[in-house]
Amino acid sequence: MKKSIKVAVAVLAPIAVLGTCAAVMQAANADPVALQPRVSLAGTVLPKLAQSTRLGDVPADKQLSVAVSMTPSNAKELDAFVKQVSDPRSPNYGKYLTPEQFTARYGASQNQLDQVTTYLKQKGLTVESVSANHLVVDATGPASAMEQTFGSKLSTRRDAKSGQEYYANDSALSLPGNLASAVSDVAGLDNHRKLTHPPVQQRAVRGVTPANLNGAYDVKGLNATGAGQQVAVFELDAFQQQNIDAYDKQFGLTPPKPVVKKVDGGVALGEGQTEVELDIEAIQAIAPKANLTVFEGPNSSRGVIDTYAAIVNSKIPVVSISWGGPEEAGSQADLQAQDTLYKQAAAQGQSLFAASGDSGSDDIGNGGTSVDFPASDPFVTGTGGTHLVVSAQNARTSETGWDGSGGGNSKLFAAPDYQANLGSKVRMVPDIAADADPATGLAVFSKGQFGVVGGTSAAAPQWAGFTALYNQLAKAAGKPNLGFANPALYKLSGTAALHDITSGSNGAFTATKGYDRVTGLGSFDAAKFVQAMLGN
Repeated sequence: MKKSIKVAVAVLAPIAVLGTCAAVMQAANADPVALQPRVSLAGTVLPKLAQSTRLGDVPADKQLSVAVSMTPSNAKELDAFVKQVSDPRSPNYGKYLTPEQFTARYGASQNQLDQVTTYLKQKGLTVESVSANHLVVDATGPASAMEQTFGSKLSTRRDAKSGQEYYANDSALSLPGNLASAVSDVAGLDNHRKLTHPPVQQRAVRGVTPANLNGAYDVKGLNATGAGQQVAVFELDAFQQQNIDAYDKQFGLTPPKPVVKKVDGGVALGEGQTEVELDIEAIQAIAPKANLTVFEGPNSSRGVIDTYAAIVNSKIPVVSISWGGPEEAGSQADLQAQDTLYKQAAAQGQSLFAASGDSGSDDIGNGGTSVDFPASDPFVTGTGGTHLVVSAQNARTSETGWDGSGGGNSKLFAAPDYQANLGSKVRMVPDIAADADPATGLAVFSKGQFGVVGGTSAAAPQWAGFTALYNQLAKAAGKPNLGFANPALYKLSGTAALHDITSGSNGAFTATKGYDRVTGLGSFDAAKFVQAMLGN
């Protein structure tokens, strides 16, 4: 067809018609997507951009990596499904989806993926992968191509309050109209927000041992070790197996060796090493025969999205999360993209336990009240902290709210159904709690020595370990995994399955009878919890 046009031009009007012909050819070859008006992506500007000084442009040749999050299909249907499958009183309780079934029902369509990946390539980016759930497209390329692709200049900046230098997009990201509705977020165009773990302090005193935990939380009353069960650990740092081995030897544990799953190339051993070793050892203290998979990803906005995607696309039913940050610190689009992945986890029957933070009721540290994410996400079980006292006979002597336990009111999420009768219109944190006060912290072997480590990042893996035991017993009874725990937990409020914590404060809030924003519904009594849920 092109040849016939060229012949016609040469014969009929070599000059005048050639320009017209070129325009016709250009229109015929133009990408119809690129010709559409661009539409802004909501929530893609960093909240702190206004308090920073622009220093200059990001170099055009700087290589950047992004995770493009797709909007799930049938979003309202997904919400309804999660509600039914997680409610113990629903006839659909426990009828979880496999990752493959989730992808077929709720992943982005192949047509949407094709359009997005084609557009990225046409703009000069290299598409590295499409996640198994069809919700994340990873791509790399120079800053200049990123600016053209997503419609915003990228600049280097200095935060006026912290002095931190970082880069970010100057304005809301945008895409051509028919692609904008298919994309919810682009993570990786800024490096301002780094997730943190609570400050880890090792003290040379005796810490809470596996025997203490098993006695205090009535784990010894269960005939379970976690054998055959799997737990995923979300990490943004690495660990040394020799430290885990030393811990196990000290307490006579013989667990399977943790398996490491590196995401986006993994991460080098860093200052967060003790956090990772705390998580592993706390889970092994309660579920010594469970199989652990440690997902290690880079501490970047793309790394976080990709690591969560890898976890939810696995078939691992229990997840421990000790890394987070204030809700206000990240872009809302990033948080909403993570929220979609947490919904996927709930639909698949995965239990996510996240530390609620160690700054009490002021997570961001500005003198007000704020909460930590992802503990504040409605599809995550936010795990607060207590001060646990255990007798020489390993009995639970007392338990009070810890003053560092993160808790309060979400500024992003409305009250979920399971909190609807608590009188708040917004999501409240935490949901439950466990020992976290560094004064009664866990004995942890890290960096070649034993120390005592506390923080809510000790509480989340305790709950994860217990859930592995629960799932083992549920399987033996022919019943489903605990799955997304919150709907079941709130139905157990006021029962012997949960230790109600009635004293202690985290600043703005005080522990009281029933639910509170210091310890949530309380800590677990393993044997009574299993009895209440499984009847055995």
